[in-house]
Order: sequence, then structure tokens, then C-alpha cells
Amino acid sequence: MAPPLSLTIQVKDPDWADLPAALDDAAALGAEMAELPLHALDLIVGGRIRADRLADVRRICEGRGLGYVLHGHLSINLMEDPFRVPLHLEVLRANIEVAGALSCRNLVIHSGFVPTVQSAGIEAAFDRQREHLSRMGDVARDHGVTLCVENIFEFTGARTTALPGRLAQELRAIAHPNVMATFDISHGWLHCGQMGADFLTEARALAPLSCHLHLHDSFGRPNDFWTYTVTEMLAFAVGDLHLPMGWGSIPWDALAAGCEWPEDLVADVEVNHRYRSAFPEAIAASRAWAARLKLAPAPFALAAE
Repeated sequence: MAPPLSLTIQVKDPDWADLPAALDDAAALGAEMAELPLHALDLIVGGRIRADRLADVRRICEGRGLGYVLHGHLSINLMEDPFRVPLHLEVLRANIEVAGALSCRNLVIHSGFVPTVQSAGIEAAFDRQREHLSRMGDVARDHGVTLCVENIFEFTGARTTALPGRLAQELRAIAHPNVMATFDISHGWLHCGQMGADFLTEARALAPLSCHLHLHDSFGRPNDFWTYTVTEMLAFAVGDLHLPMGWGSIPWDALAAGCEWPEDLVADVEVNHRYRSAFPEAIAASRAWAARLKLAPAPFALAAE
């Protein structure tokens, strides 16, 4: 059975005037689910949820025939300096509560990062992240939510974050059924290109833990020189372009043939809205690709039974 297809919702109005039309558009395009952008909804103020605003968003989402997942705040970083981590945990807890209130089965948060320093400092930051993810996994379980930790990349090269294989190693060390991965495949392609790592080896490590996917394309080249606009980035084939599947150079066929994925995954199409005219093409290509995946039970869910 093919996994449900989700579409990332893009909201620009702080009072969500554009949210109803965006959800209706996702349903009309044939998506079964929508990924809501908590990082653009202004529901959390000073680490606290505004109950009135949350109720408004819940009313907008209800009755549209869609299931929901949630993308949390992009700047949550559980590898931060210890004196900053309590604030990040406070915001993450609020994210989890919003996800539960909106009946979102997955909450996407970014993997942590630190400035590139001595290896002992980097490893200490990974230690902190494992500890915090394990504890917040219990909170997520209590709210019926799975934390899906998304692989990112190093952007400017001045910070360190986990390659897909290292993220898989961290999640297996935590071994919590409510702490899984979001495999952003294009981020992995970019990060491997940046670090000289073998992409398919890294992908095979993370795929079995990835109950959430971000599907968009790129060319695996970090944007490490000056470009003026997204149009120029596209011309030079650099950066996190969020292109429709098939526009870039990701080896999608090899991924489908060579990896095993959790049977309860959600496949989210995260294409930049500037390519709205290509959304039908992107959704059709993503649906056909997801239908080819080899699915198996998630390992931690099995261990928890």
C-alpha cells in the first residue's frame, strides 16, 4: 500500500487569511495530508501557546478532508550551548502540545547544529541532543505525536550537523518509538555533496528510521558563492532549491530500489511555491515514486510492543 502523500502548506499572512485557500488547494491537488508550518503561524509567544489563536487555526483545519502533520519552529536546536537549551526545550514542548491539539501525527523538528569546534565539543553537543530527545520523546508520546528529526546541512560550512548516517546512529542510540527521522532527501544530497560522503550509503542508514519524508529536488551543490536571486541559484544549480522531483539530479530510482522505509511513513511534497504551476507534476511524480518504496515495520515500534 502506498504511503499517504502530504503537501507543505505555505502561509505568509500572520493572521492566516491565506491558510484556508492553501488547504483547499492541497485537497484539490489530491493530497491526503497537509504539513502545517507552525514556524509561520504565530501561535507561540514567549514559549507559551495563545489558546485563542490555536482555536482559530483548529477551526480552519477541521472539515477539509485532510490529515495533518506539523513542521515545528526551524530554530529549535537541542545541541545549543547548555545555558540556552532550556528556552529551546520550552518552545519544543509548546510545539508538541500544538501538534497534539491539531491532531498532527508527526512533528518535524530540525536536527541540532553547533559551530565547527574541537571534536570533544561537537560530541558533547550530540550527547546533549540525545538526552533531550529521549525526554521529549516521552512528552510527544503522551500527546500522541512522533518527533521526526530532520536532517539539515551545513549551509555556510561554519557549523557542524549530522549527516544522514550520523543522525541514524543517534536515533538508534535513543531507540524511542516517538523519536524518528524526517529524511529531507535533498538536504542529504546537498550535505553529502558538501562533505564528500556517499549519498546512497548515508540514505540506506537513515531510510529505515524515516517515518516522514520531505520530497523536493536539487543538484547536490551547496550555494558557496555569491548569487543574487533564486533564479540565479537555479541557473548555477546551487543551493536548497526545493524543486519538483525530477528537475534536479537526485538519484530517485536508486533510492527507491536500494532502501527500506517504515510502513507508516508520510511522504510530504515540499516544493517551493514559486513553482506552483508545476505542483500537479510534482505530486504525480512523488506519488509514483513513493508507491515503489519497500516498506517494513519501524524498528523501535517493534521493540516497544
